[in-house]
Amino acid sequence: MGDENRIRSFKNKGKDTEEMRRRRIGQTVELRKARKDDQLLKRRNISTTEEPTSPLQENNSAVSPSMSAEEIMYGMMNSDEAVQYRATLACRKILSREKTPPIDHMIRLGVVPRCVEFLTKAHNPSLQFEACWALTNIASGTSDQTAAVVQEGAIPRLQALLSSPRIDVAEQAVWAIGNIAGDGAATRDLVLSCNVLPDLLSLIKPHTSLSMLRNAVWAISNLCRNKNPSPDFELLKPALPFLARLLNHTDYEVQADTCWALSYLTDGPNENIQAVIDTGLIDRLVQLLYSEQGTVLTPALRTVGNIVTGNDQQTDTVINAGALNILAKLLKYPRLNIVKEAAWTISNITAGNSEQIQKVIDAGIMPPLLHTLQTGDFKSQKEAAWAVTNFTSGGTISQLAKLVELGALKPLCNLLNSKDQKTVIVVLDGLNNILNAASKMGEVEKVAIMIEECGGIDGIEALQTHDNEKIYEKALNLIENYFSDTGADENIPAPHTADGQIQFATPTQVPNGGFSF
Repeated sequence: MGDENRIRSFKNKGKDTEEMRRRRIGQTVELRKARKDDQLLKRRNISTTEEPTSPLQENNSAVSPSMSAEEIMYGMMNSDEAVQYRATLACRKILSREKTPPIDHMIRLGVVPRCVEFLTKAHNPSLQFEACWALTNIASGTSDQTAAVVQEGAIPRLQALLSSPRIDVAEQAVWAIGNIAGDGAATRDLVLSCNVLPDLLSLIKPHTSLSMLRNAVWAISNLCRNKNPSPDFELLKPALPFLARLLNHTDYEVQADTCWALSYLTDGPNENIQAVIDTGLIDRLVQLLYSEQGTVLTPALRTVGNIVTGNDQQTDTVINAGALNILAKLLKYPRLNIVKEAAWTISNITAGNSEQIQKVIDAGIMPPLLHTLQTGDFKSQKEAAWAVTNFTSGGTISQLAKLVELGALKPLCNLLNSKDQKTVIVVLDGLNNILNAASKMGEVEKVAIMIEECGGIDGIEALQTHDNEKIYEKALNLIENYFSDTGADENIPAPHTADGQIQFATPTQVPNGGFSF
C-alpha cells in the first residue's frame, strides 16, 4: 500500500510520468519505523531521590516507606487533607519508581478519580502537585491507562492548572497534558477541542524556565503529531510564530522538539507547508542541518524533506537557503537513518524542474548519491534509486548525459536483481528514460553497450520471466526497443570520442558544450 500511495501522490503531475514526484504518505511508516524512539510520545516523571522535585521540599518523614497500595487508597479516601496528602505522595512515589510501577493495580483500586478531584484543591497546591504527578505517570502508560485518566474528566482540570500561580504545579500539568496528547489522534483531538493550545503558548515567555519551556514545546509537538486523521491545521496555526522563534533557542531539547512539531505540520498539503514557510523560518531550519546533535538533525532533516515535497516555489525556498551543500555531506553521515532521509529529500528535489536538477548537479550531490546507490544499506539505496529515476524523468538530455558520465548505469543495473519489486520498477524506469534520451541523440547503441558491460542486459533479460506483470512488461519493452538487433539504425553515424569520452554528434538539439557519456 505504501508504494501505491507514493506513486499516487507525486509533486508534479503535469510532467512525463506520474511517478516524477511523490509525497511521504505510505512511506511515513517505513521511514520512521527504524527510529521509533527519536521523539518520545510519552514520558514518566521518575523520582530519582526521596525528596519530591517540587521546590516545596516537604518533609517526607510522615510517609511510611512500607505503605501498601491498599493503605494508600484508604488514605486518599480519608476526609482529612493531611492524610490525603500523605497517601497521594506515597501513591506518586509508587508510580514514579523506575521499574514496573503498578499502574493497573492503582487504577483498579480507584486512585484516578481521587487524584482528578484533588486537582481542584487550589488552597492546597502541594496536594494538587502530587495528584498531578501521579496522573502524569498513569497517563504515560498504555492507551487504556491514559484512557482511565481522560475518562475521569482530567483534561479540563489539568488545563485549569496551567494558570496556577505555583510554577511546579503548572509544569506538572503541562507534562500530564503532553502524555494525554501523545497517546494518539483521538486524545490529541480531545485536548485540542478543549482549546488547550493557547494556554500552553501563553507559558512561552522570555523568562520562562528552561524546564517549563522544554515540557511546553514537547506537549505542543504532541498536539501536532499523528495522522489518520491529522490534527486540524487551523487549530495549530497560532503555534507557528512561536515555533519559528523557538528554532533560535540555544537549548538542544527545545530545538529538537520544535523541529519535531514542524515535521508533523509540514507532513501534509502544500497549504500547510506554505504556512510554515511564511513564518520565515527556512534559513534557520537549514542551519540546523549542520547541527552536531543527532536529536536535532533528525527532525530538522525530516522537516526540510517534507517541505521539498511541495511545489517548485516551495522547493526553491529550501534550495535558496543553501540546503543542497549540506545534503551532499549528509549522504556520508555515519548514521544510516540520516543517509536514507537525505537521499529521500534529494529524490524530491530531483523530482523538480531541470533548473532544480542543475542546482543538484552543481552542488556536487550526484557523486555521493551514486556512491549511496552503489554501496549504501538497502533502504538508502532504494531512496537513491528514486532520486536517480526522478532525475531521469525531469532532466534535460544533457543532464542525463552527465548522469551517465558520472557512472549511474552500474549501480542502477546492480539493483535489477533486488527482491523489492518496487525498486526494480524504479530502476527499469530510470534505464528506460536514459535510453530514451540516448535514442533522441542517436546514442542508443553506445549506451546499450555500457549497460551490457555492467551486466544490465542479463539482468533485464532475466526479468522477462518475472512474476510481477509490470516488471516483465517493462523488461520486455526495454529489450524490444533498445537491445534487439532490429532496433539498430545503420544510418546513425558512429559516435566519436574526445578525451576518452563519447560525444553526441547529431546536428539537432545539441546544447552548448556537446554531450558526453
